Amino acid sequence: MAKGHKPKAGSRAYWPRKRAKRIYPRFKHSKELERVVGGTKETKPLEFGGYKAGMTNVVFTDSRKGSHTQGQDLSKAVSVIDCPPLLVFGIKLYRKTHSGYETYGMAFAQDLKKDLIRKLDVPKKKGSDLSKFEGLERVADIRLLVHTQPREGFGKKKPEVLEVDLSGTLENKLNYAKEKLGKELDISEAFTEGEYVDVNAVTKGKGYQGVVKRFGVRIRSRKNKGKRRHIGTMGPVTPGRVLPGKIAQAGQLGLQTRTEFNKRLVRIGKEGLKVKGGFLRYGDVKKNYVLLEGSVPGPKKRLVLFRKSFRKTETKEPIEIKSVFLESQQ
Repeated sequence: MAKGHKPKAGSRAYWPRKRAKRIYPRFKHSKELERVVGGTKETKPLEFGGYKAGMTNVVFTDSRKGSHTQGQDLSKAVSVIDCPPLLVFGIKLYRKTHSGYETYGMAFAQDLKKDLIRKLDVPKKKGSDLSKFEGLERVADIRLLVHTQPREGFGKKKPEVLEVDLSGTLENKLNYAKEKLGKELDISEAFTEGEYVDVNAVTKGKGYQGVVKRFGVRIRSRKNKGKRRHIGTMGPVTPGRVLPGKIAQAGQLGLQTRTEFNKRLVRIGKEGLKVKGGFLRYGDVKKNYVLLEGSVPGPKKRLVLFRKSFRKTETKEPIEIKSVFLESQQ
């Protein structure tokens, strides 16, 4: 018997379904996050980035009170994110106008890495006078300009440039930015084990795909017009056009920016993670890394950003990991 109802394939929440503008994402300024961290006096980075190395699983003891599996050993899939320190090469000040935030001033570090030339037109004048930033009357926000150091990870040369938001008051933000200018930013300065984060990344690119793979529509019967992997109709007679976003059509699949919420930081490690034979298509994780609960978007070697979660604000106790699966993945 035929189904009486089938949910619509696809969603208009992501439209148009086209390729991302760049291969790594950005976090937009969030009012919800500002509401969560607005009253905090502590100044620290709210965002960080790392490279996806692969996945593995960990064995831990369930310590949740009232759980059916309390006291038992459980296995959980985790994503391994290689997190070399970010290098703070600049400070960016914003002012608020009737059309939103706009740049008010910038300052750069004295010594800039040579690899930064591969990404930006590095200013000829080295260093900046920070005394001009003393007055904060017209300043609305202060952020750090950082770039990644992929040479310390899997050997890539060209870095990615990011803006990192800070918590705390404007005065504390400015003092923190001056202190960190030209220095490295470690993952442990931004997050702690057990904390929840939101993950942002560009998904795997699949190219031009048909409606069955792109939207999951039903495959037609054997006698259906000689075609099976196609839709039944392009819409009604009136209106006499194809409504955008309403009808499943073939097109680009993947290579799109997506955010996944409430991923728990299972572990923040500093001594590397070596799997027998290395992570497939990545190699060894040499130094700082993060184990994130579940999967994250994107292929290996792609930059993944994570930000303090504003939906789950509590920090649970760190998971007591008994073992990490380090057998060969070849």
